[in-house]
Amino acid sequence: MNKKMMDMLVCPIDKQFPLEIFETESKDEIVVEGAIYCNKCSRFYPIIEEIPIMLPDELRDKKQDMEFLDKNQKKLPEKIIKHAKPWHV
Repeated sequence: MNKKMMDMLVCPIDKQFPLEIFETESKDEIVVEGAIYCNKCSRFYPIIEEIPIMLPDELRDKKQDMEFLDKNQKKLPEKIIKHAKPWHV
């Protein structure tokens, strides 16, 4: 995901802008892996293989999200790993 996209993204739940981004792997201006976080509703959206997965809760893949959180426990802040919606470690 190009970091410039953050200027256009809003939370799909509450339309909050701006959102926070946490990079766990990046190359120049491209975020390969990381998370987008909404401070208003406390939801996280993973970035996997350069693609931000910003779906409403009912369309999210819990298994994929939990694997992402497990893999990135030491790289992401506690507010995502332990407190973010829709689920956390």
